[in-house]
Amino acid sequence: MLATLVAYETVVGCPNLSLIDAVADWLEGHGISCRILVGPEGNRANLFATIGDAAQSGYVLSGHVDVVPAGEPEWQADPFTLRIQGDRLIGRGACDMKGFVAAVLAAVPDLADMAPAVPIHIALSYDEEAGCKGVPHMIAAMPDLCAPPLGCIVGEPTGLVPVLAHKGKAALRLQATGVAGHSSRPDLGANAIHALLPVLVAARAQARALELEGPRDDRFAPPWSSLQIGTVAGGQALNIIPERAEAEIEVRAIAGAAPQELLAPVIEAAEAAGVETDWLSSYPPLALGATEPLSVLVAELSGHAPLPAVSFGTEAGLFQQAGVPAIICGPGDIARAHRPEEYLTLPELRACHEMILELGRRCAG
Repeated sequence: MLATLVAYETVVGCPNLSLIDAVADWLEGHGISCRILVGPEGNRANLFATIGDAAQSGYVLSGHVDVVPAGEPEWQADPFTLRIQGDRLIGRGACDMKGFVAAVLAAVPDLADMAPAVPIHIALSYDEEAGCKGVPHMIAAMPDLCAPPLGCIVGEPTGLVPVLAHKGKAALRLQATGVAGHSSRPDLGANAIHALLPVLVAARAQARALELEGPRDDRFAPPWSSLQIGTVAGGQALNIIPERAEAEIEVRAIAGAAPQELLAPVIEAAEAAGVETDWLSSYPPLALGATEPLSVLVAELSGHAPLPAVSFGTEAGLFQQAGVPAIICGPGDIARAHRPEEYLTLPELRACHEMILELGRRCAG
């Protein structure tokens, strides 16, 4: 199953319908009905399926099927052909996070035979790597797909250790427009890079303010909300007045902070400078209590005590925002993600598969 999934080059921002159709065929072949939810892009879709009675409250197993690009020269072979070296399963997305999806789908025949009284939902989303762009459309449709879920397990790689909290994120693009001309006559042009500078200064000031004066949460590393300017581009040549300039900025917000609100000083500076702003993505932080029923359940299923927090983000915060308790727990190590020769080990994959089967047994009563 993992080899099949890795073979689909579902790079973020690219079509994924062939993979989604193949998963739908697999599910329907085992008597599981599913809904393909095409996004506004038209060539990418989410998938939602239920094993059991959708009118009853159950558990969501959530994973994304998009992957980051695999153009690094350090790959030893085709990154979209799964390779086995010892106990390593190597391929783009093997760890982040087609391994979890493969463990879920491989469990479908057994889960279907169990006929769980408490349903198990499979939720596959697209463009998570671009800031969880696909899953909001599926979450919005959930009231028509199933009864309010009891909880959601997001299978990002955590070594099968449940994670209770993560930071939220918001990303913003800044675009400045000037008037091109010869650099010897700046009085006849307008420098777009110069227009962008006060906004970048405001962003840097906000980053320092969040670090030095903002709220802190020692569960995270670093324990404050962080802001960074990730990209800056503009200009054609040294002797041409730049006509356009742009930058991309992101904020990572600790639990309790609204990511977009933390960028308010940057937006104010942009408005004052006549610089356009465009939201690229946004998702909220996650914060689940250690004694919540979902936390206790997933700790028992995984055999690991929950970890208080991680700094990377997932769609779990979006599920929680929609009223569905959510937790992160999946196979592999996040340190292997987004790297050449990305891999998941066979024992990790098998352990995740067994965890899902144990959830099925509990749901079957």
